[in-house]
Amino acid sequence: MKPQLGQLPREAAHHDPQGGFRNPWPGSALPRFPSLIRWGIERRVRGIPPDPDPSVFARVDPAFHPPRAPADALTVTWIGHATALIQIGGRNVLTDPMFGDRASPLRFAGPRRWVAPGVALDALPPLDLILLSHNHYDHLDTGSVRALCRRFPSTPWVIPLGLGGGIARTGGREIREIDWWDSVTFDALTIAATPAQHFSARGPFDRNRSLWCGFVIAGGRHRVYFAGDTGYHPEFPRIAEQLGPFDLTLLPVGAYEPRWFMRPVHLNPEEAVQAFLDLGGRARGMMMPIHWGTFKLTDEPMDEPPARTMAAWEKAGLPAERVWIPKHGETRVLRET
Repeated sequence: MKPQLGQLPREAAHHDPQGGFRNPWPGSALPRFPSLIRWGIERRVRGIPPDPDPSVFARVDPAFHPPRAPADALTVTWIGHATALIQIGGRNVLTDPMFGDRASPLRFAGPRRWVAPGVALDALPPLDLILLSHNHYDHLDTGSVRALCRRFPSTPWVIPLGLGGGIARTGGREIREIDWWDSVTFDALTIAATPAQHFSARGPFDRNRSLWCGFVIAGGRHRVYFAGDTGYHPEFPRIAEQLGPFDLTLLPVGAYEPRWFMRPVHLNPEEAVQAFLDLGGRARGMMMPIHWGTFKLTDEPMDEPPARTMAAWEKAGLPAERVWIPKHGETRVLRET
């Protein structure tokens, strides 16, 4: 029986009447160019905290089920940053495939990977679905997309509005663009796009021309929420009401300092734990922090996000066994019956 996601809301306040898309909530305005200059000046004046040696981030051998897990199993393998292999409903789903060495349009500059992908691209099992949350370089890597399209030419891509042309030019064949609250079904899986507070851009002249989103993946008896990249917004409770409950919630916890600049677009660890609670996490499910420990994007030390996540988790009085701080490559079997 195909999983049902119910009747979803159809508001379109995130569609900008002038064209493109926008965050529709108060306090969600994005920083402008003068703020970027201020950030650069502040970094020079006050400096930034030191980072640990990259060796502190362990990389372990993955233990996913090849070629696919049983239909009643739910496993997740952290490849790094926002890239995860989710085995659900007997299918393999890949999120935000970023296997490149730099999160940048340039090969010689830009944030460089600290830890090799936990699963090499050529070691992936057969993929049944690829999800892409938005077009930033740390989430949409053209080389990775091209390689995946060559290796898995018939695998469908589910992406937000406005990204289809780029994926098609890179080799994608079956592409489904969806809006917030839309859902699509592929055999044993149903995918719904959820609101996120972020923005899109690949260069200086295309800001917010394509949409950004999170995803809910429903397959078999399990549901997974993948937030993509987001700041804290008021729709988390409604996502839970319309699409939950969730067995696994992947929430970004890194790239949050300086807070005055990053607040609209990135959760910090405390906000991520609150989002987990908003999503019904007090009652059930596991939280998996992502979007940390792979690329140096902002000012906090690279090893700070998991420590702050655990501190916020304990302060919220949540059970220790329901948060998983993964190592690159690590696989977790969440439920197998």
